[in-house]
Amino acid sequence: MDHKKSRSYWRANTALIRNLLIVWALVSLVFSILLVQPLNAIRFFGVPLGFWMAQQGSIVIFVGLIFTYAFQMDKLDRKHNNKR
Repeated sequence: MDHKKSRSYWRANTALIRNLLIVWALVSLVFSILLVQPLNAIRFFGVPLGFWMAQQGSIVIFVGLIFTYAFQMDKLDRKHNNKR
């Protein structure tokens, strides 16, 4: 892989990681900790949403981010013809 293609690959890779980390931080820190009281006013399956986000929602989102990362990296590898 030439230098220009390699830089493009790693730029896309780090952008993907950055974006997924932003989503992770929003869900785990903002929704599960900082906004827990306002979210508790909303009921989700009979449970306050803030409590659910802190207990289950952030884990579900995190697992979803793992699958998203794997799927997006597969697409990125195919686009850049990486056979790692």
